[in-house]
Amino acid sequence: MGGLTGRVALVTGASRGVGRAIALGLAADGADVAVNYRRDQEAAEAVVAEIEALGCRAAAYAASVDDFQQDAEMIEQIRADLGDVGILVNNAGIASRGRSVADTDPAELQRVIGVHALGPHYLAKLVLPSMRTQERGDIIMISSAATRSLGGNGAPYNMGKTAMEALAYTLAKEERAHGVRVNIVAPGLVETEMGRRLMKATAGVDDLRQLDAAMPFGRVCQPDDVANVVRYLVSPGNSYLTGERIYCDGGGRVG
Repeated sequence: MGGLTGRVALVTGASRGVGRAIALGLAADGADVAVNYRRDQEAAEAVVAEIEALGCRAAAYAASVDDFQQDAEMIEQIRADLGDVGILVNNAGIASRGRSVADTDPAELQRVIGVHALGPHYLAKLVLPSMRTQERGDIIMISSAATRSLGGNGAPYNMGKTAMEALAYTLAKEERAHGVRVNIVAPGLVETEMGRRLMKATAGVDDLRQLDAAMPFGRVCQPDDVANVVRYLVSPGNSYLTGERIYCDGGGRVG
């Protein structure tokens, strides 16, 4: 795809899974990348090394996205190291415990909504003043196909992702005049550590290859499938899309 040379991207939750794939994809297109992580510094540094091997600048930044002060310190450090953020990908996410509303711990509700909804709001607030001064800005929300069905026993996750999408639609209207495009990418099941844990807990499936035959196009969605949608949305090829939600789930269930 290309076309991102000279732009700085921040990808949250980028030490593994979908976030890692997005960070590497943006670097392949020429962007310098800030790799956010919460705990796994070794994995984040490995992603940085891969980005640098592609010829782009990168650095790892520890911050829990639901903590505004940590976010503010991270943005300032990114600005000092790489420059102003022009692409923000809100990817960091955590799963809820699959309990009914009646059985959900209030602390879990606050934590899940904090990561999925408050964190993206904090980061958008922090990057927008400088993003507005650039020729172009992009904010991408990595949501979930769960917002299509809003099934039972997942209220914290459903609420967090739905609030994230509401933020995206609001921002798209507020920032269009400043040249900032805001879009949503909503994957279904993706072959990541979180996806494997989810399927083991809910369906007793240890090997996701067992699910390939029942999936769209004969395979479980891969992190690169999601990353490629993001790469298009922030590329020069997307000149006119904002305020859109793209479900990256192969069109939904087969059959």
